[in-house]
Amino acid sequence: MLALQNLTLRRSARTLLENVSVTIHTGQRVGVIGKNGVGKSTLFAAIRRELSPDGGSIDLSKNLVVANVSQDTPALPQPAIEYALDGDTELRELETRIANLEQRIELHPTDADIDNLVKAHDRLAMIDGYAAKARAAQLLHGLGFAPSQQENPVASFSGGWRMRLNLARALLKRSDLLLLDEPTNHLDMDATLWLQEELAVFPGTLLLISHDRDFLDAVCTHTLHLERESATLYVGGYSQFERQRAERLSQQALTHEKQQQRVAHLQSFINRFKTHASKARQAQSRIKALERMELVAPVLAENQFDFSFRKPEKVPSPLIHITNGQAGYAGKPLLTRLKLSLQPGERVALLGANGAGKSTLMKSLAGTMPFLGGEIVRSPDLKVGYYAQHQLEQLDPQASGYLHLKRLDPRASEQSLRDYLGQFAFHGERQMEAIAPFSGGEKARLALALVVYQRPNLLLLDEPTNHLDLEMRQALEMAINDYPGAVVLVSHDRHLVQNVCDTLWRVADGSCAPFDGDLDDYANWLRDERRKAQRGESAARKTAAAAAVAATPVAAAAPVPADAPKPASKANREALRALDKQIAKLTAELAKLDEQLADPGLYEAAKRAEAQKLQQRQAAARAELAAAEEQWLELSEG
Repeated sequence: MLALQNLTLRRSARTLLENVSVTIHTGQRVGVIGKNGVGKSTLFAAIRRELSPDGGSIDLSKNLVVANVSQDTPALPQPAIEYALDGDTELRELETRIANLEQRIELHPTDADIDNLVKAHDRLAMIDGYAAKARAAQLLHGLGFAPSQQENPVASFSGGWRMRLNLARALLKRSDLLLLDEPTNHLDMDATLWLQEELAVFPGTLLLISHDRDFLDAVCTHTLHLERESATLYVGGYSQFERQRAERLSQQALTHEKQQQRVAHLQSFINRFKTHASKARQAQSRIKALERMELVAPVLAENQFDFSFRKPEKVPSPLIHITNGQAGYAGKPLLTRLKLSLQPGERVALLGANGAGKSTLMKSLAGTMPFLGGEIVRSPDLKVGYYAQHQLEQLDPQASGYLHLKRLDPRASEQSLRDYLGQFAFHGERQMEAIAPFSGGEKARLALALVVYQRPNLLLLDEPTNHLDLEMRQALEMAINDYPGAVVLVSHDRHLVQNVCDTLWRVADGSCAPFDGDLDDYANWLRDERRKAQRGESAARKTAAAAAVAATPVAAAAPVPADAPKPASKANREALRALDKQIAKLTAELAKLDEQLADPGLYEAAKRAEAQKLQQRQAAARAELAAAEEQWLELSEG
């Protein structure tokens, strides 16, 4: 499918990857991980042929269809659902061909055109093109687009929503290889959970850059780790990668230590006897042994990134108390009947779809968008630190990190500000450089440093993990857990929410209320709600189809014989039982196939045919399972 052969990639004078050789096989879903700046996005650009390797090659299977998410979306008048459908290029080509053939046949029919029209319709049926719009509508719904929004022009959506449309286009393209670079950055948790389920059954090969460990665990069969100009492929998701890498490094450290003892022993003999005539031959043999020895590299410890939030000067209780509150904008309430109270040490996560009012509530708590009504009691000692969803845009690109801090606290000494920046891994002249060329992760770190510098006792964090790599996310988690004030968090990173928050508030239906359960319960609840919605949409389509049939004049139907058997509910129940057994059997088969495909030995050259056969059966079993589940839903409606 995809082979990197002695690949070298450079950016300016800096080497990102050197002599890397990795093979990705058909059907593998590979999480590409590593610190910010190691070359993950550059590797994707090289796979897309947007840049040429500085050494080696990238070999792709012949006629491979590659899909990726475009970073640009023009302000088009085209409806959102039609823009998404454009991702399926074969569908659009067939539609155009059919329209042209029908026009030609209407004017001047020929046997060749009629034959080509039949073939085009056959191909359209084969790719399930007649249901493409329904499939696109379901996909857009999963990504958070309400049915009423799907016909809106692309130009009416904000940048984040347009990125979702680009993601929809990539998913609708029937590709062999799908490249996704941080696809959850513009998604809320609801859409992230939906995307996770979609990618877990993606039939092609997937390369996924992500810093969300739970997402990687749920989706990926393999993990490609980029570090120190090299790349290593591991079997399994992120958790399995961590275990395997720890074991490998431990073994490497032990082997290096033993080898160094052997080297020291040989060198000692050489130093002692190289000038002794009687021992010269033995000394020479040990010199040759040293030269032939393939040295095991020492384990180089990564620079662990960590920081802490400044402790607030006062921590009153309660910090804020709200009764019958209303939050909204332009005088229009979006949330009503709010009854909330925040105490020191509380860790609250806001759940809900984009547009439900999470950011509106955060702005109202921060005071940047006043509550529209209700009894709002703020402690006189309340001090809020607000990290907004688009916090990075508020930074001055021409100013240094030091200057940003100096503007906050003009009286502070240069040394104290430099020491503070050092806690956030800004050292030396980096503190004095304009931040315009900084990476997204560096800017996010600086933005966090500015928010907590003034010692807030209430932290409001709206998507703080965007642009942060795994190491920085872990540091953020530890900093929050050590912080004595209260925290309200909006994040699609479930690992962070699970390890930080002990209270979940669901923002939906114009209000905010505690959610009784954990994130697994929330994911299950969302899945059930989606199934209900799909059943409702299916019933609506059937009703519309029945109405259309009823409105069409037809010949009088033959009378039904009095003794004709009536549909029996017993047959329905038997069919459901049979489908239950089929679903259970397919689920068990897929679990077994996943276990077989996780064996690294399966991907050796001698077993390549067996691996491809198992991967093909896995894709077929997934398709059979999806069809059986859809049939079960239709029968259960009846």
